[in-house]
Amino acid sequence: LFLWRKQYQEGSLTAVAAGEQVVPASELAAAMKQIKELQRLLGKKTMENELLKEAVEYGRAKKWIAHAPLLPGDGE
Repeated sequence: LFLWRKQYQEGSLTAVAAGEQVVPASELAAAMKQIKELQRLLGKKTMENELLKEAVEYGRAKKWIAHAPLLPGDGE
């Protein structure tokens, strides 16, 4: 009974009462850390992609790169 009271005061029983799944705080922290890392990597890859697109456009403008499509869908 004392454990339930403590859990209720800490809000632990709110999810149980609502019929939701309870996730340990350590799992939540690990998931949030992984999300932040994936967002960081996505941002880095997006910047690399934009930089490479600009380099290709610059190279084509200087006629250093042929105007043939590099990837399927580029020429469409």
